[in-house]
Amino acid sequence: MNRFNKSQDRIVLDYQFQGSYEETAQKLSAALAARQAPDVCLLSDVWWQKFWLAKVLAPANTFMAEAKVQPADYVDSFINEGTRSGKVYWIPFARSTPLFYYNKDMFQKAGLDRAPDTWDELVSWGDKLAKREGDKLSVAAFAHANGASYIAWVFQPVVWAFGGRYSDDSYNITIDQPPAVEAGQFYSDLVFKYKIASNPKDVVVDFTNGLAASMLASTASLGTIERTAHFTVGTAFLPKKKQFGCCTGGSGMGLLATSPQERQAAGFQWINFATGDDSTIYWSQTTGYMPVRKKAIESSQMADFYKQHPNFQTAVKQLEKTQPQDWARVGIPNGDQIIGKGLERIVINHEDPGTVLKDVAQTLRREGEPVLRQLKALGG
Repeated sequence: MNRFNKSQDRIVLDYQFQGSYEETAQKLSAALAARQAPDVCLLSDVWWQKFWLAKVLAPANTFMAEAKVQPADYVDSFINEGTRSGKVYWIPFARSTPLFYYNKDMFQKAGLDRAPDTWDELVSWGDKLAKREGDKLSVAAFAHANGASYIAWVFQPVVWAFGGRYSDDSYNITIDQPPAVEAGQFYSDLVFKYKIASNPKDVVVDFTNGLAASMLASTASLGTIERTAHFTVGTAFLPKKKQFGCCTGGSGMGLLATSPQERQAAGFQWINFATGDDSTIYWSQTTGYMPVRKKAIESSQMADFYKQHPNFQTAVKQLEKTQPQDWARVGIPNGDQIIGKGLERIVINHEDPGTVLKDVAQTLRREGEPVLRQLKALGG
Protein backbone atom coordinates (compact mmCIF):
# COMPACT_ATOMS: atom_id res chain seq x y z
CA MET A 1 0.00 0.00 0.00
CA ASN A 2 2.67 2.50 1.02
CA ARG A 3 4.76 1.73 -2.06
CA PHE A 4 1.74 2.39 -4.31
CA ASN A 5 0.74 5.61 -2.53
CA LYS A 6 4.30 6.92 -2.80
CA SER A 7 4.53 5.97 -6.49
CA GLN A 8 1.96 8.57 -7.59
CA ASP A 9 -0.05 11.50 -6.22
CA ARG A 10 -3.49 11.06 -7.82
CA ILE A 11 -4.89 8.10 -5.89
CA VAL A 12 -4.77 7.24 -2.20
CA LEU A 13 -5.20 3.55 -1.47
CA ASP A 14 -7.01 2.71 1.76
CA TYR A 15 -6.12 -0.90 2.47
CA GLN A 16 -8.24 -2.78 5.02
CA PHE A 17 -7.27 -6.31 6.07
CA GLN A 18 -10.34 -8.52 6.54
CA GLY A 19 -8.85 -11.79 7.77
CA SER A 20 -8.75 -15.14 6.02
CA TYR A 21 -10.06 -15.78 2.52
CA GLU A 22 -13.31 -17.08 4.01
CA GLU A 23 -13.70 -14.10 6.33
CA THR A 24 -12.96 -11.68 3.50
CA ALA A 25 -15.63 -13.23 1.27
CA GLN A 26 -18.18 -13.16 4.08
CA LYS A 27 -17.41 -9.53 4.87
CA LEU A 28 -17.67 -8.60 1.19
CA SER A 29 -21.12 -10.21 1.08
CA ALA A 30 -22.15 -8.15 4.10
CA ALA A 31 -20.68 -4.97 2.61
CA LEU A 32 -22.56 -5.51 -0.63
CA ALA A 33 -25.81 -6.00 1.26
CA ALA A 34 -25.15 -2.78 3.18
CA ARG A 35 -24.14 -0.96 -0.02
CA GLN A 36 -20.70 -0.25 1.43
CA ALA A 37 -18.60 -2.43 -0.83
CA PRO A 38 -14.97 -1.56 -1.58
CA ASP A 39 -13.73 -0.73 -5.06
CA VAL A 40 -11.34 -3.71 -5.17
CA CYS A 41 -11.35 -6.96 -3.24
CA LEU A 42 -8.90 -9.83 -2.92
CA LEU A 43 -10.77 -13.10 -3.49
CA SER A 44 -9.55 -16.68 -3.31
CA ASP A 45 -9.85 -19.34 -5.98
CA VAL A 46 -12.90 -20.86 -4.27
CA TRP A 47 -14.77 -17.58 -3.68
CA TRP A 48 -14.40 -15.24 -6.63
CA GLN A 49 -16.84 -17.13 -8.88
CA LYS A 50 -19.63 -16.71 -6.35
CA PHE A 51 -19.41 -12.95 -6.86
CA TRP A 52 -19.05 -13.28 -10.63
CA LEU A 53 -22.24 -15.35 -10.71
CA ALA A 54 -23.93 -12.65 -8.63
CA LYS A 55 -22.85 -10.10 -11.27
CA VAL A 56 -21.06 -7.86 -8.78
CA LEU A 57 -17.61 -8.08 -10.41
CA ALA A 58 -16.77 -5.71 -13.25
CA PRO A 59 -14.65 -6.78 -16.25
CA ALA A 60 -11.23 -5.15 -16.34
CA ASN A 61 -10.66 -5.30 -20.12
CA THR A 62 -11.27 -1.60 -20.84
CA PHE A 63 -8.93 -0.50 -18.05
CA MET A 64 -6.32 -3.01 -19.15
CA ALA A 65 -6.43 -1.69 -22.70
CA GLU A 66 -6.07 1.90 -21.50
CA ALA A 67 -3.04 0.90 -19.43
CA LYS A 68 -1.63 -1.12 -22.35
CA VAL A 69 -1.75 -4.29 -20.29
CA GLN A 70 -2.56 -7.45 -22.22
CA PRO A 71 -4.02 -10.64 -20.74
CA ALA A 72 -1.10 -12.38 -22.45
CA ASP A 73 1.27 -10.48 -20.13
CA TYR A 74 0.12 -12.76 -17.32
CA VAL A 75 0.88 -16.45 -16.90
CA ASP A 76 -1.69 -18.14 -19.13
CA SER A 77 -3.04 -20.65 -16.61
CA PHE A 78 -3.56 -17.87 -14.05
CA ILE A 79 -5.27 -15.24 -16.20
CA ASN A 80 -7.42 -17.81 -18.01
CA GLU A 81 -9.00 -18.91 -14.72
CA GLY A 82 -10.42 -15.45 -14.16
CA THR A 83 -11.65 -14.96 -17.72
CA ARG A 84 -15.21 -15.62 -18.83
CA SER A 85 -16.32 -15.16 -22.47
CA GLY A 86 -13.23 -13.06 -23.15
CA LYS A 87 -13.76 -10.76 -20.18
CA VAL A 88 -11.27 -10.65 -17.30
CA TYR A 89 -13.01 -10.55 -13.93
CA TRP A 90 -10.31 -11.94 -11.63
CA ILE A 91 -6.71 -10.78 -12.04
CA PRO A 92 -4.03 -13.05 -10.56
CA PHE A 93 -2.11 -11.74 -7.58
CA ALA A 94 -1.19 -14.20 -4.81
CA ARG A 95 -1.09 -17.35 -6.92
CA SER A 96 0.36 -20.64 -5.83
CA THR A 97 0.65 -24.37 -6.47
CA PRO A 98 1.17 -27.23 -4.04
CA LEU A 99 4.75 -28.39 -3.58
CA PHE A 100 6.29 -31.49 -2.08
CA TYR A 101 8.33 -30.27 0.89
CA TYR A 102 10.88 -32.53 2.53
CA ASN A 103 13.41 -32.38 5.34
CA LYS A 104 16.70 -32.93 3.55
CA ASP A 105 18.52 -33.72 6.77
CA MET A 106 16.09 -36.52 7.65
CA PHE A 107 16.20 -37.86 4.12
CA GLN A 108 20.00 -37.91 4.10
CA LYS A 109 20.12 -39.70 7.46
CA ALA A 110 17.82 -42.31 5.90
CA GLY A 111 20.24 -42.70 2.99
CA LEU A 112 18.01 -40.78 0.57
CA ASP A 113 19.43 -38.00 -1.60
CA ARG A 114 16.27 -36.76 -3.29
CA ALA A 115 12.50 -36.46 -3.01
CA PRO A 116 10.33 -39.40 -4.14
CA ASP A 117 9.39 -39.43 -7.79
CA THR A 118 6.24 -41.47 -7.11
CA TRP A 119 3.84 -42.10 -4.25
CA ASP A 120 4.85 -45.76 -4.29
CA GLU A 121 8.44 -44.70 -3.74
CA LEU A 122 7.43 -42.62 -0.71
CA VAL A 123 5.68 -45.66 0.76
CA SER A 124 8.76 -47.82 0.20
CA TRP A 125 10.86 -45.23 2.04
CA GLY A 126 8.34 -44.75 4.83
CA ASP A 127 9.92 -46.98 7.47
CA LYS A 128 13.32 -45.38 6.86
CA LEU A 129 11.90 -41.92 7.54
CA ALA A 130 9.33 -42.56 10.25
CA LYS A 131 10.24 -42.83 13.92
CA ARG A 132 8.17 -44.61 16.53
CA GLU A 133 7.99 -44.75 20.30
CA GLY A 134 6.29 -48.07 20.87
CA ASP A 135 3.11 -47.99 18.81
CA LYS A 136 3.13 -44.19 18.64
CA LEU A 137 4.43 -42.37 15.57
CA SER A 138 6.79 -39.71 16.92
CA VAL A 139 8.06 -38.54 13.52
CA ALA A 140 5.91 -39.11 10.45
CA ALA A 141 7.30 -39.83 7.01
CA PHE A 142 4.44 -37.71 5.64
CA ALA A 143 1.98 -35.30 7.25
CA HIS A 144 -1.60 -35.03 6.01
CA ALA A 145 -3.23 -31.63 5.81
CA ASN A 146 -6.63 -31.12 7.43
CA GLY A 147 -9.69 -29.12 6.46
CA ALA A 148 -8.29 -25.90 7.91
CA SER A 149 -5.11 -26.31 5.89
CA TYR A 150 -6.94 -27.08 2.65
CA ILE A 151 -6.71 -30.86 2.44
CA ALA A 152 -9.21 -30.74 -0.45
CA TRP A 153 -6.76 -28.56 -2.38
CA VAL A 154 -3.66 -30.72 -1.92
CA PHE A 155 -5.60 -33.98 -2.36
CA GLN A 156 -6.88 -32.82 -5.76
CA PRO A 157 -3.56 -33.44 -7.59
CA VAL A 158 -3.28 -36.80 -5.82
CA VAL A 159 -6.64 -37.76 -7.36
CA TRP A 160 -5.36 -36.55 -10.72
CA ALA A 161 -2.20 -38.63 -10.28
CA PHE A 162 -4.40 -41.70 -9.76
CA GLY A 163 -6.26 -40.89 -12.99
CA GLY A 164 -9.38 -39.39 -11.40
CA ARG A 165 -11.00 -35.99 -10.93
CA TYR A 166 -13.39 -34.30 -8.53
CA SER A 167 -15.54 -33.30 -11.51
CA ASP A 168 -15.20 -33.30 -15.29
CA ASP A 169 -15.35 -30.46 -17.80
CA SER A 170 -19.11 -30.94 -18.19
CA TYR A 171 -19.66 -30.30 -14.46
CA ASN A 172 -20.35 -33.96 -13.69
CA ILE A 173 -19.25 -34.95 -10.17
CA THR A 174 -16.73 -37.81 -10.40
CA ILE A 175 -15.18 -37.86 -6.93
CA ASP A 176 -17.01 -41.11 -6.17
CA GLN A 177 -15.59 -42.90 -9.23
CA PRO A 178 -12.94 -45.68 -8.85
CA PRO A 179 -9.78 -43.60 -9.49
CA ALA A 180 -10.73 -41.01 -6.85
CA VAL A 181 -11.76 -43.74 -4.40
CA GLU A 182 -8.41 -45.44 -5.01
CA ALA A 183 -6.65 -42.18 -4.15
CA GLY A 184 -8.77 -41.88 -1.02
CA GLN A 185 -7.83 -45.42 -0.03
CA PHE A 186 -4.17 -44.55 -0.53
CA TYR A 187 -4.48 -41.54 1.78
CA SER A 188 -6.13 -43.81 4.35
CA ASP A 189 -3.47 -46.48 3.95
CA LEU A 190 -0.66 -44.01 4.65
CA VAL A 191 -2.12 -43.63 8.15
CA PHE A 192 -3.73 -46.94 9.01
CA LYS A 193 -2.01 -49.61 6.87
CA TYR A 194 1.53 -48.38 6.33
CA LYS A 195 1.41 -46.27 9.53
CA ILE A 196 3.83 -43.67 8.24
CA ALA A 197 1.58 -40.58 8.07
CA SER A 198 0.26 -38.22 10.75
CA ASN A 199 -2.74 -35.89 10.96
CA PRO A 200 -1.47 -32.75 12.71
CA LYS A 201 -3.54 -29.66 13.38
CA ASP A 202 -1.08 -27.65 11.30
CA VAL A 203 1.15 -29.48 8.81
CA VAL A 204 3.54 -26.54 8.38
CA VAL A 205 4.12 -26.28 12.14
CA ASP A 206 4.77 -30.02 12.46
CA PHE A 207 7.08 -29.99 9.46
CA THR A 208 9.15 -27.02 10.61
CA ASN A 209 9.36 -28.53 14.11
CA GLY A 210 10.81 -31.74 12.71
CA LEU A 211 7.77 -33.89 13.45
CA ALA A 212 7.24 -34.85 9.81
CA ALA A 213 9.79 -35.63 7.11
CA SER A 214 7.57 -34.44 4.26
CA MET A 215 4.26 -32.83 3.37
CA LEU A 216 2.27 -31.20 0.59
CA ALA A 217 1.83 -27.46 1.12
CA SER A 218 1.53 -24.22 -0.79
CA THR A 219 4.36 -22.36 -2.45
CA ALA A 220 3.08 -19.43 -0.40
CA SER A 221 4.47 -21.07 2.75
CA LEU A 222 8.01 -21.37 1.40
CA GLY A 223 9.38 -18.08 2.68
CA THR A 224 8.12 -18.73 6.20
CA ILE A 225 9.27 -22.36 6.18
CA GLU A 226 12.81 -21.50 5.11
CA ARG A 227 13.04 -18.77 7.76
CA THR A 228 11.74 -20.91 10.63
CA ALA A 229 12.99 -24.45 9.93
CA HIS A 230 16.18 -25.53 11.73
CA PHE A 231 17.14 -27.92 8.95
CA THR A 232 17.77 -27.89 5.23
CA VAL A 233 14.45 -27.61 3.41
CA GLY A 234 13.92 -29.25 0.04
CA THR A 235 11.12 -28.78 -2.48
CA ALA A 236 10.17 -31.02 -5.38
CA PHE A 237 7.46 -31.73 -7.94
CA LEU A 238 4.44 -33.57 -6.61
CA PRO A 239 4.87 -37.37 -6.70
CA LYS A 240 3.32 -39.31 -9.58
CA LYS A 241 1.19 -42.45 -9.59
CA LYS A 242 -0.35 -43.31 -12.96
CA GLN A 243 0.49 -39.80 -14.15
CA PHE A 244 1.57 -36.39 -12.86
CA GLY A 245 -0.96 -33.96 -11.42
CA CYS A 246 -0.67 -30.45 -10.01
CA CYS A 247 -3.27 -27.70 -9.60
CA THR A 248 -3.20 -23.93 -9.29
CA GLY A 249 -4.31 -22.11 -6.16
CA GLY A 250 -4.27 -18.82 -4.31
CA SER A 251 -6.09 -15.58 -4.95
CA GLY A 252 -6.63 -12.67 -7.29
CA MET A 253 -8.22 -9.24 -7.28
CA GLY A 254 -11.54 -8.14 -8.70
CA LEU A 255 -13.15 -4.78 -9.38
CA LEU A 256 -16.58 -4.29 -7.85
CA ALA A 257 -19.34 -3.41 -10.30
CA THR A 258 -21.06 -1.42 -7.55
CA SER A 259 -18.37 1.28 -7.74
CA PRO A 260 -18.55 4.23 -10.16
CA GLN A 261 -16.41 3.83 -13.25
CA GLU A 262 -13.86 6.42 -12.14
CA ARG A 263 -13.28 4.50 -8.92
CA GLN A 264 -13.03 1.26 -10.87
CA ALA A 265 -10.37 2.93 -13.00
CA ALA A 266 -8.50 3.97 -9.86
CA GLY A 267 -8.88 0.47 -8.48
CA PHE A 268 -7.36 -1.00 -11.59
CA GLN A 269 -4.36 1.27 -11.26
CA TRP A 270 -3.72 -0.35 -7.89
CA ILE A 271 -4.20 -3.85 -9.35
CA ASN A 272 -1.85 -3.03 -12.22
CA PHE A 273 0.76 -1.78 -9.75
CA ALA A 274 0.38 -4.75 -7.40
CA THR A 275 0.60 -7.31 -10.21
CA GLY A 276 3.20 -5.46 -12.29
CA ASP A 277 6.67 -6.85 -12.93
CA ASP A 278 8.47 -5.08 -10.07
CA SER A 279 5.75 -5.74 -7.51
CA THR A 280 5.20 -9.38 -8.39
CA ILE A 281 8.97 -9.96 -8.22
CA TYR A 282 9.14 -8.37 -4.76
CA TRP A 283 6.04 -10.26 -3.60
CA SER A 284 7.32 -13.60 -4.88
CA GLN A 285 10.78 -13.24 -3.36
CA THR A 286 9.32 -12.21 -0.01
CA THR A 287 6.60 -14.84 0.31
CA GLY A 288 7.00 -17.75 -2.10
CA TYR A 289 3.89 -16.95 -4.14
CA MET A 290 4.36 -17.31 -7.87
CA PRO A 291 5.25 -14.31 -10.06
CA VAL A 292 2.08 -13.72 -12.08
CA ARG A 293 3.62 -11.97 -15.11
CA LYS A 294 5.71 -13.73 -17.71
CA LYS A 295 8.36 -11.01 -17.98
CA ALA A 296 8.85 -11.14 -14.21
CA ILE A 297 9.54 -14.88 -14.33
CA GLU A 298 11.98 -14.35 -17.19
CA SER A 299 13.70 -11.35 -15.56
CA SER A 300 17.34 -11.24 -14.50
CA GLN A 301 16.20 -10.40 -10.95
CA MET A 302 14.32 -13.69 -10.65
CA ALA A 303 17.09 -15.63 -12.40
CA ASP A 304 19.61 -14.36 -9.83
CA PHE A 305 17.17 -15.03 -7.01
CA TYR A 306 16.55 -18.60 -8.15
CA LYS A 307 20.29 -19.28 -8.20
CA GLN A 308 20.48 -18.29 -4.56
CA HIS A 309 17.11 -19.83 -3.58
CA PRO A 310 16.55 -22.91 -5.77
CA ASN A 311 13.53 -24.03 -3.73
CA PHE A 312 11.60 -21.06 -5.10
CA GLN A 313 12.22 -22.17 -8.69
CA THR A 314 10.55 -25.56 -8.20
CA ALA A 315 7.07 -24.10 -8.56
CA VAL A 316 8.06 -22.20 -11.71
CA LYS A 317 9.44 -25.36 -13.31
CA GLN A 318 6.33 -27.27 -12.26
CA LEU A 319 4.04 -24.54 -13.59
CA GLU A 320 4.05 -25.77 -17.20
CA LYS A 321 2.50 -29.03 -15.95
CA THR A 322 -0.02 -27.30 -13.72
CA GLN A 323 -3.76 -27.25 -14.50
CA PRO A 324 -6.77 -25.22 -13.29
CA GLN A 325 -8.77 -26.81 -10.53
CA ASP A 326 -11.85 -28.98 -10.86
CA TRP A 327 -15.18 -27.16 -10.72
CA ALA A 328 -16.38 -29.26 -7.77
CA ARG A 329 -13.93 -27.51 -5.46
CA VAL A 330 -13.77 -23.97 -6.82
CA GLY A 331 -17.18 -23.55 -8.45
CA ILE A 332 -19.56 -25.03 -5.88
CA PRO A 333 -20.13 -22.89 -2.78
CA ASN A 334 -18.33 -24.52 0.16
CA GLY A 335 -17.04 -27.24 -2.18
CA ASP A 336 -13.66 -27.09 -0.49
CA GLN A 337 -15.19 -27.64 2.95
CA ILE A 338 -17.50 -30.40 1.72
CA ILE A 339 -14.60 -32.33 0.24
CA GLY A 340 -12.29 -31.51 3.14
CA LYS A 341 -14.69 -32.80 5.78
CA GLY A 342 -15.09 -36.01 3.81
CA LEU A 343 -11.34 -36.49 3.61
CA GLU A 344 -11.02 -35.95 7.36
CA ARG A 345 -13.48 -38.81 7.83
CA ILE A 346 -11.11 -40.98 5.79
CA VAL A 347 -7.74 -40.05 7.27
CA ILE A 348 -8.82 -39.35 10.86
CA ASN A 349 -11.95 -41.45 11.52
CA HIS A 350 -10.79 -44.36 9.34
CA GLU A 351 -14.09 -44.53 7.46
CA ASP A 352 -14.39 -46.40 4.18
CA PRO A 353 -13.28 -44.12 1.28
CA GLY A 354 -15.91 -45.50 -1.11
CA THR A 355 -18.75 -44.78 1.31
CA VAL A 356 -17.42 -41.36 2.29
CA LEU A 357 -16.80 -40.15 -1.25
CA LYS A 358 -20.24 -41.35 -2.29
CA ASP A 359 -21.69 -39.13 0.45
CA VAL A 360 -19.45 -36.25 -0.64
CA ALA A 361 -20.51 -36.66 -4.28
CA GLN A 362 -24.20 -36.55 -3.35
CA THR A 363 -23.69 -33.35 -1.36
CA LEU A 364 -21.69 -31.75 -4.16
CA ARG A 365 -24.36 -32.60 -6.73
CA ARG A 366 -27.07 -31.12 -4.53
CA GLU A 367 -25.10 -27.95 -3.75
CA GLY A 368 -24.00 -27.60 -7.36
CA GLU A 369 -27.48 -27.61 -8.90
CA PRO A 370 -28.23 -23.90 -8.24
CA VAL A 371 -24.81 -22.98 -9.66
CA LEU A 372 -25.46 -24.98 -12.82
CA ARG A 373 -28.74 -23.11 -13.30
CA GLN A 374 -26.90 -19.79 -12.94
CA LEU A 375 -24.19 -20.89 -15.37
CA LYS A 376 -26.81 -21.94 -17.88
CA ALA A 377 -28.51 -18.54 -17.55
CA LEU A 378 -25.15 -16.85 -18.20
CA GLY A 379 -24.51 -19.00 -21.25
CA GLY A 380 -22.22 -21.59 -19.64
